[in-house]
Amino acid sequence: MAQEFVNSRIQPRKVVVFIKATCPYCRKTQEILFQLPFKQRLLEFVDITATTDTIVTQGYLQQLIGARTVPQVCMAKDCIGGCSDLSGELSKRLADMGVLR
Repeated sequence: MAQEFVNSRIQPRKVVVFIKATCPYCRKTQEILFQLPFKQRLLEFVDITATTDTIVTQGYLQQLIGARTVPQVCMAKDCIGGCSDLSGELSKRLADMGVLR
């Protein structure tokens, strides 16, 4: 169930951010990404607490990308980390990926 939940959201040419609504680092990540001119439907925030078992979902994230913490920013199948990993190169990487206007 957790594997399907996560894998169904990670797609080529799309940025997906796994979050928890109550997490301050997740809110900061949302603020940073909302400032960028994403093309429509190419940025998605997925609240993992919406699943029936958040712990299992975090366990699958650990298995898939090596971290169970949120936020986790995934650019297509490349997960770049969390809030503190959003560097100045982010805009260039997103432009290269083709998700910005």
